[in-house]
Amino acid sequence: MSLAMYDDVWDLDLAVCPCDQHFLDWIAARDLRGARIFHFGTGNHHLGGIRSAEEGRGNAVLGITASPREHESYLRLVIARPEIGRSYKVLFGDIYQLEPRLLPELDVVTLFHLGEFWSEKNAAYGAMTDRELALSMLEKLVPGGWLLFYTGCFAYDKAAAIADRLEAEGRLLPAGSFATLRVCRKPG
Repeated sequence: MSLAMYDDVWDLDLAVCPCDQHFLDWIAARDLRGARIFHFGTGNHHLGGIRSAEEGRGNAVLGITASPREHESYLRLVIARPEIGRSYKVLFGDIYQLEPRLLPELDVVTLFHLGEFWSEKNAAYGAMTDRELALSMLEKLVPGGWLLFYTGCFAYDKAAAIADRLEAEGRLLPAGSFATLRVCRKPG
């Protein structure tokens, strides 16, 4: 048994996957400032963390990647541009085994890739399911915090089913959409 990893990298291709750009546009439209953001899937481009650091809104981004090469590119980034590393940190690992007690309170969580990566390989070492992951992130959100999903994800049907159920249970409130993003809020 070994860790479930992503053996490739995801370079920026807005024609195929614009979710990170749409997320940044959503932040700008809301003029979100001083937010603590958890970002599932940094991509090799690290667009969310770089732009958040550069835009001067004081947002802090904690990302996670299961791609060793994406994590290596993050290391190269913050060595070359240490000012980015002040407000952008990237964890390497299987998000499905992320220990919630190690996370701070969060204002925004992106679950853009929910449903894409879980498999029996994760289950072999006791990793959470997609629903358990969503619940653990929801627990870290402050009341009124934002939870966003990417409707263009190839596994969005799985993510949508989880979001729909959380809404039906009253744990999540629908808050509309923005470009390709489904926007929800934690009741507050």
